Amino acid sequence: MRNKFLTLSLITFLLLFMAACGGAATPTSAPQEEAPAEEAAPAEEAAPTEEAMAEEAAPTEEAMAEEAAPTEEAMAEEGAMGEGSIAVLLPDSASSARWENDDRRFFEEAFDAAGVEYTIVNAEGDARVQQTQAEQAITNGAKVLLLVNLDSGSGAAIIAQAREAGVKVIDYDRLTIEGPGADLYVSFDNVAVGRLMGETLEPLIDGLEADPKQVVQLNGSPTDNNATLFREGYFSVAEPHYTAGDWVLVDDQAVPDWDNQQALVIYEQILTAAGGNVDATFAANDGLAGSVISALKSQGLDPMPVSGQDATVGGIQNILSGWQTMTVYKPIKLEAEAAADAAIRLLNGEDVTAVANDTLNNGQSDIPFAKLTPLAVTQDNIAETVIADGFRTWDEICVGDFEQYCPEDR
Repeated sequence: MRNKFLTLSLITFLLLFMAACGGAATPTSAPQEEAPAEEAAPAEEAAPTEEAMAEEAAPTEEAMAEEAAPTEEAMAEEGAMGEGSIAVLLPDSASSARWENDDRRFFEEAFDAAGVEYTIVNAEGDARVQQTQAEQAITNGAKVLLLVNLDSGSGAAIIAQAREAGVKVIDYDRLTIEGPGADLYVSFDNVAVGRLMGETLEPLIDGLEADPKQVVQLNGSPTDNNATLFREGYFSVAEPHYTAGDWVLVDDQAVPDWDNQQALVIYEQILTAAGGNVDATFAANDGLAGSVISALKSQGLDPMPVSGQDATVGGIQNILSGWQTMTVYKPIKLEAEAAADAAIRLLNGEDVTAVANDTLNNGQSDIPFAKLTPLAVTQDNIAETVIADGFRTWDEICVGDFEQYCPEDR
């Protein structure tokens, strides 16, 4: 009995032992769950989290600043021409041929040589148009305006608008005498311009047989400060004669807007009122001188001492033919080049006081003034002045009826 019990116990033990060994050989579900966990570790290294991806995609502020800031070399290349552009605002083409024929071409030459962006527009005598042109220039990125105002009121409004927009202004040829004024004034000594007229005509008037001498002053536009200065110049020479009584001031009239047609009407009325008894005329520019000459011819009167200004082709032709005594040559090329140089300096943020050799008070402020010197031109020095400078050519002067008055060896 006991042997049977032992035998059964041994068999049971052997069965349990085999079951245990078999369990160790057969994988269970627990180790299968751990295996993917061990394979996931490399996957986490290969695929960054969303946070890590965002950090890598977004550059740091430092990196952004470095990328946004141009190098010194790039800045130097960009700054060579300055930012923005220069806008030239011309007044008209009727009062004087100089604006379109001379000033425009000299500005174009200067700015093209410097490689700067620029525009040149002409208001054709309309102050509202000039205001609109200034506004458009500022909107289009102009950083410097070169302004020839049509009157000081509209000029001051343009300057005020420019200042509000951080735009610099150069008064070119004409000073704006209202408001605080421009950053720089580039022009000639305009009192000296008028004085040259007076000094050139004075000995010729004194040499006339008439006693006293009947003199007319035909002045420029009352809205142009330069016209006031021109008159001041020739009046300073003539006034002692008026006081002494050897000259008589027959009439002293301004011509609105420098309009040559109005000048013709005004001068014809002066001649009619004086019964044709006029011996000499101070005309403030070549256009007005041309109107005087037309009136004299239409009334069958002889040439007389007549002044002029701007050394236009028509003015030189009238001088050669004996109908006009002189013109004032303002080397416009020098004036335009000086203004262009100053404009480029302002465009590049430079100081322009270095180009000024004087100051002029516009009524409120002392304006730095780049003052140039004018020259008197008569029959005797045409070749040595306007021709020698290349400002005028014999080819453009010696045409039609005027060819007979030109030198043969030109």
